[in-house]
Amino acid sequence: MQANTLTPQKLFEPQVRYVIPVFQRPYVWEIEKQWEPLWADVRAVAEELLEAQDLAHHPEVPAHFLGAVVLDQQPNPAGYIQVRHVIDGQQRLITLQLLLNAVRQVAEKYGRSRDAALLKALVRNPEHIIEEDDELLKVWPILADRAPFQDAMDDDPANDSGEHRVSQAIVFLRERIRSWALESGEDEASDRLRSLTTTLARHLKLVVIDLEPGDNAQAIFEALNDRGSPLLAADLVKNAVFQAAERQHLDTEQLDRDYWEAVSGDFWRKELRQGRLNRPRIDVFLNYWLTMRRAHLVPSDRIFTDFRDHVLTPAEDVRTVLAELKSDAQCYRQLDSLAPYSTPGTFHYRVIEVMDIAATMPLLLWLLRPASSVPPAARDQALKAVESWLVRRMLCRTTLADTNSVVVELIKHLGLQEPHEIGTATERFLAEQTGDSRRWPLDVEVIDSLRKIRFYSVMIPRRRGRMVLEALEDSYRSPKSEDAHCPRGSLTIEHIMPVSWEKNWSTGLADDADSRLRRDHRVQRLGNLTLLTSRLNPVLSNSGWSGNEHHQGKREGIAEHSVLMLNKHLLADQARWTEEDIEERSHLLASQIAEKIWTRPA
Repeated sequence: MQANTLTPQKLFEPQVRYVIPVFQRPYVWEIEKQWEPLWADVRAVAEELLEAQDLAHHPEVPAHFLGAVVLDQQPNPAGYIQVRHVIDGQQRLITLQLLLNAVRQVAEKYGRSRDAALLKALVRNPEHIIEEDDELLKVWPILADRAPFQDAMDDDPANDSGEHRVSQAIVFLRERIRSWALESGEDEASDRLRSLTTTLARHLKLVVIDLEPGDNAQAIFEALNDRGSPLLAADLVKNAVFQAAERQHLDTEQLDRDYWEAVSGDFWRKELRQGRLNRPRIDVFLNYWLTMRRAHLVPSDRIFTDFRDHVLTPAEDVRTVLAELKSDAQCYRQLDSLAPYSTPGTFHYRVIEVMDIAATMPLLLWLLRPASSVPPAARDQALKAVESWLVRRMLCRTTLADTNSVVVELIKHLGLQEPHEIGTATERFLAEQTGDSRRWPLDVEVIDSLRKIRFYSVMIPRRRGRMVLEALEDSYRSPKSEDAHCPRGSLTIEHIMPVSWEKNWSTGLADDADSRLRRDHRVQRLGNLTLLTSRLNPVLSNSGWSGNEHHQGKREGIAEHSVLMLNKHLLADQARWTEEDIEERSHLLASQIAEKIWTRPA
């Protein structure tokens, strides 16, 4: 390697193109971490230059160091524009180009034509020497950044709208530059812009490292960025994929357009909450995808190495791997828009959203991906079985900690079955689990647990409790009803006999500690719970069961305002509401759950 310290003028003034290789990540710099600090540094140097110009002896203003870039010279015929690949430092180079062009646009607006001409020479090659349109700009980004970068580097600021980071960057920089130039009024703007232009051209420094023939550019990229770096696992995966593609003599630009672009962009880089951590969606997907594909648990910190060692084997065709990845990524992207009351949509809502058991995502992806060819009926049977296994374990207060292991073992088992047998094979696999952390609880266990537990408590978190009551409501509705399904996530849980029962519900209760304790326990049971709208719930909250001429009771309020089948069953022939009624309804609802909703094979 050869290292030199260059100013932006020395780096960009020659007739040269700095091309970002296809294995690089998209542009990810942002306002607080990079743009604002960079502008603050540049502005500080420009202000020092302004002060120095006002002094008779013109003191030397030290240059500001911007960091390093690693370049790889590409072979090109004599007389053509030189081409260098940017192996490291592409975020810095793109931002510097945006800054140069933003100053050029502001300088042109305020009559600094000489400054604008100098800056134009640092962002564009002369038009008379280029043969292709993509040779015009000094820096040429990857496909995901290309269109917004071209808009940002033209002469019209009106083109810089949009949510892309590149568009946001030049808008931010141009506004900061304009505000600073006019800080002392338009009369001073010319001097300030001249100082800023001089700063950018001659008072910034970069260490430019040129690779020598024989240096492995992609291996160097990986070594520079693998550990302790803000690169995503997906960025390292991409590098490995295109390194393998080059070994197979494939067209990497075409592969990027045809396949990798499907997992590029802001949607995939958006951070998702996973437990206590935030992780980019693309890394989350790759984690699920590898777990699904290998039927093996893949820790989140092993995504890149696992992909490299087990997917990109010499026997694997890179194009085939990318086609599979693209297809499964499209399937994953559609999970949030599943038909809400379909079996996959219901599974996603109940298990992944409400129960927050993301460990099942590789299985859901495996069942839905086109490559698995699972018939819808078999797929639905499998999903219902897994949902039942999880919900029953939750209701019996048994651990769900082994879900990860069970899921990967199930995926491996299903991979050996005929597609039409997937549903039955799933039921059989779960029914055969015997350990305490894996058993599929029997009907009698579910019913016995639901008759006794304080359902509305920390034992069953509130969102999960509401989901169970929603499922009960669905089970009582008919396909012939005006609306065959209960609204999800919008109703609230209501205690029929209130938690604060002393005021309106004490009649007939023995005045001793054991009786009061027993009632405090029973009001939290499943049989004492229903669903109401958020508006009706507080109105009826502590009301008695029956009202009087001054106040509507809970029974009358529910009868008048609720259309839920759950409440119609509750009110039928129910002149009063007692602890015995709670016990009876707990058994009734528990039986409905075990025998009609979350069933299991005998």
